Amino acid sequence: MTETREHRIKRLAMRSMRRGIKEMDIILSSFADRQLAQMTDADLELYDALLSENDHDLYQWVTAQVPTPDRYLDLITRVASGAEGLVRPA
Repeated sequence: MTETREHRIKRLAMRSMRRGIKEMDIILSSFADRQLAQMTDADLELYDALLSENDHDLYQWVTAQVPTPDRYLDLITRVASGAEGLVRPA
C-alpha cells in the first residue's frame, strides 16, 4: 500500500518532534510546521532520509560546527535559516 502525501507529512511532522535530543525536537518541529506542506515530493523524500541521520550530526550541521554533506546542504540551509534564535541569538 502506498503512503498518501497527507499521511507522509503527518509522519514526518511526528518524527520531527520526537528526536533523540530536545534541541533537534525544537528545531525540526518548527521547520516541519512551517515547511512540510509546501515541499515537493522529492523534498519530502530527502527530508525523510535526513530524519534518519544521527541527531548530534544534525545539530552540528544546523549550527555549522561541521560541514554538511552535499546531499543535505540545501535542506540543512533551509532548516538553519528558520532556527535563528533557537540555536543562536537572533
